[in-house]
Amino acid sequence: MPLVAHNQLPSFDRLRDEGIKILTPTTAQHQDIRELHIGLLNMMPDAALSATERQFFRLIGESNPIAQFYVHPFTLDEIPRSEKASDYIGQYYESFDNIKKMGLDALIITGANVNGPDLANQSFWEPLIKVIDWAWDNVTSTLCSCLATHAVMEFHYGQKRKPQAEKIWGVFPHHITQTKHPLISDINTRFDVPHSRWNAVFPEQFNKQKLKILVESDAGFVHLATSPDGFRHVLFQGHPEYDTISLLKEYKREVSQFELDKLTEYPPFPKNYLGIFAKAILNEYRYRCMLAKQQDLPLPEFPEKLISADIDITWHDTAVEVIGNWMGLIYQITHNDRHIPFMDDIDPDNPLNL
Repeated sequence: MPLVAHNQLPSFDRLRDEGIKILTPTTAQHQDIRELHIGLLNMMPDAALSATERQFFRLIGESNPIAQFYVHPFTLDEIPRSEKASDYIGQYYESFDNIKKMGLDALIITGANVNGPDLANQSFWEPLIKVIDWAWDNVTSTLCSCLATHAVMEFHYGQKRKPQAEKIWGVFPHHITQTKHPLISDINTRFDVPHSRWNAVFPEQFNKQKLKILVESDAGFVHLATSPDGFRHVLFQGHPEYDTISLLKEYKREVSQFELDKLTEYPPFPKNYLGIFAKAILNEYRYRCMLAKQQDLPLPEFPEKLISADIDITWHDTAVEVIGNWMGLIYQITHNDRHIPFMDDIDPDNPLNL
C-alpha cells in the first residue's frame, strides 16, 4: 500500500531510498485508490523518535496494497524533549487538536520510556488516557505497542502490569492460538517476535476481561490480543516493528550505562538474538572494556559495524502480514461505512462475526 508523503518528514526520503513506494500528493490525486488516514502517537524518547517513526511507516508501506495511506505522526507535550527534538516535532509532527478536527481511520500508539513501575505516575499518563478515550469513540481501531498495551490494559480493562525479576529481552518463538481471526489470516502458525520489557500482563489477566488472545510465546506470555469485540483494540506486548539491529542498539545503550556506572552489572545478551560470531566479538569487547575501566584508560569503540551484518531478522515478514490484515479490515469497514461499533446492524461484542 503506497504511503503518501504529505509533508517534508525526512523519513519519507529514507524509506524511498530503501525501495518503499512513496507517492507525492500530486501523484496520489491521479490514482483511483481510496485513502486512509492513520495516526501515529509516537511517545518514544528523543534517541528513538525518528527510528520508531520509520519502523511503523515501513510496516504500513510494505503491507497490503489496497489504499493510499496518509500517516499523521504526533506526540504528547508532557514528554520531556531536547531542543533539537522539539524543533523536529514542531516542524514535522501534527497537533492532537488538529488530528481530532481532521479525524482518523485508525491509530497506532508506540511504547515509551518510563520512570518507575507505576504508569499512573508518569507525566504523560493523563494526556495518553485522553487520546485513548477519544480513539475509543472516534477511531475504527487502535493498535498499541508494548507500554501502550500496558496502559490500555490498566486504564480500560483494570489489569495492571506486573514487574518481572528479569528483563524479558530478546527474540522469542511464538504460536497462533486462534486460527480463525482475520488479523492472523494466512500467516505462519509459528514465528518469532522481539520483546524488550521489565513488566508483563499475563494470559489470565486478558482472559479475565474476555479479551481475545491470538498469539502467545512458547514460554506462555501474550504477544497479540484484541478487545472482546475482536478489533477495537489491537494489543502487542512485543515489538514486531523492530529493525534487525534494534535490540543490538538497546544492548549498546545498556553497555554504555554500565560504562558510566549507572548499572552495577554488565548487561546480558538479548536471548535468541546473537550468533556465535557476534557473541565472541562482544565477549572480547567486554574484556577490553573491563580492562580499560580497571586501568582508567579510554574505553574501546563498541563493535556495532562488525556485528550488524551477522544478525538475522526472523520476524519482519510476519509483522508485515499482520499489519496488512489490520489495514485490510480497516479498509473494509470504513469503505463500507461500517464503523465499529456505531452501526446498529453490527453486534458490538462481535463485529467481525468471530
